[in-house]
Amino acid sequence: MGFIMKVNKVLDTEYHPTDNEEFMNDRQVEYFQKKLLDWKAALLADGRDTIEGMQEGTRNIPDVADRASEETDRALELRTRDRQRKLVSKIDSALRRIEDGTYGWCDATGEPISLKRLEARPTANLSLEAQERHERKEKVHRDD
Repeated sequence: MGFIMKVNKVLDTEYHPTDNEEFMNDRQVEYFQKKLLDWKAALLADGRDTIEGMQEGTRNIPDVADRASEETDRALELRTRDRQRKLVSKIDSALRRIEDGTYGWCDATGEPISLKRLEARPTANLSLEAQERHERKEKVHRDD
């Protein structure tokens, strides 16, 4: 997904969004866009390093216990990479919301998602309250 966005450079490196400014103004949007792009770049670089390491690390280990241990480590690493792949997809979705102007607004209520929540989870598309409702509803359906 060659998803690259133009960054306007209205930010200084010390900027952090606050509740004292207009919600999702240009500086806030650029701040979260940069945060998401940096996060995605780090995940992709980490994934490349893992693949290279796994390719270089392929070897024939005669001891059955050592081989099993290495295969377990590889399986864990692959599961971690799969989670990161899914996270990259969520980051891409958040970047698309930035592009279409819906980033920072709750999909369920249309209300702003708190800056504190967006700082902690930049891919969030539900406010904390809407997320809690969603999880309660999901738990009820799971228990059936």
